[in-house]
Amino acid sequence: MLLAIESSCDETSIAILNNSVVLSNIISTQYFHRKYGGVVPELASRAHLQHISELTKQSLVDAKVGMEEMEAIGVTTEPGLIGALIVGSNFAKGLALRYGLPLVPVNHIEGHIFSGFLMQDSAAKIPEFPVITLVVSGGHTAIFLVENFNTYKIIGLTKDDAAGEAFDKIAKLCGLEYPGGPIIDKLAQSGDSKRYDFPRSMLHSGDYDFSFSGLKTSVRYFIQKEFPNGIPTDVLSDIAASVQSAIVDVLVAKTVAAAKEYGVKHIVIAGGVSANSGLRKRMASESARYGIACIAPSMGYCMDNAAMIGYIAEKKFNDSPNIFNHFDYTVSANALRRRTK
Repeated sequence: MLLAIESSCDETSIAILNNSVVLSNIISTQYFHRKYGGVVPELASRAHLQHISELTKQSLVDAKVGMEEMEAIGVTTEPGLIGALIVGSNFAKGLALRYGLPLVPVNHIEGHIFSGFLMQDSAAKIPEFPVITLVVSGGHTAIFLVENFNTYKIIGLTKDDAAGEAFDKIAKLCGLEYPGGPIIDKLAQSGDSKRYDFPRSMLHSGDYDFSFSGLKTSVRYFIQKEFPNGIPTDVLSDIAASVQSAIVDVLVAKTVAAAKEYGVKHIVIAGGVSANSGLRKRMASESARYGIACIAPSMGYCMDNAAMIGYIAEKKFNDSPNIFNHFDYTVSANALRRRTK
């Protein structure tokens, strides 16, 4: 049994897993950042510090287990906001010292890569290796060829803005609140995606890289020219739908093309933007045309969460438990007993 901690940005999350089954997965989102129009790192760190202990207690209660039943602790160590990561890592170190537990460091992106496997509690299809995984969020947009839990490589990467960042920045240009991605998605569902023709950057570049900064610039100039006095309410949904279509077109085309080139029969979309309804529908329909299965995590696993961190931490620990038994802290009697078994 393993306890996992995620605190890389503005979600504090604690999860308990047992043999890859999620027993609890608590996520506390810092909504107060909305009034600042983006995540404020120092405030994010303070919020993590304020809530992480109580969330851990609640996660154990929800899972109906105690810390003495844990075999290891998994924690996000990179990438992310440095202060936020320090809060999670130091809290994990404290627990590891107190209970004599091995500590398993996990890369946040690695958690997203394998989040599509966290579907054992549903009727959804489980991915089969090899897999093409699109990790798409506010900070990352990348395509991975995943051979197994230990072997994967980047085959496509954004050259500038991430897709989620483009959604949020364009939403701000439209006068929408932060985070703007979900708002654009909601507006797009009632809009005409063909009304405005925004650029699909690098759509035909011949590789699997992305670029979304040009789209953001194009929308800014479009708004300045067409709506200098503000965007009328009756066209806002059409702009949202057109922007979403421009982003989704590129994400889907490149991801499916990668799956075809590498002969892969399973695509996973992960990260915060994988919750976008337009992306989920388009990726599923386009994949099906070529006999490729598309797996998208349930909504709770799209956002930053500790369950995905715990899932891959458990794999790492089970594969090589001894390499995590040499964490640099003063050895307690409990830890010494565990190390000498």
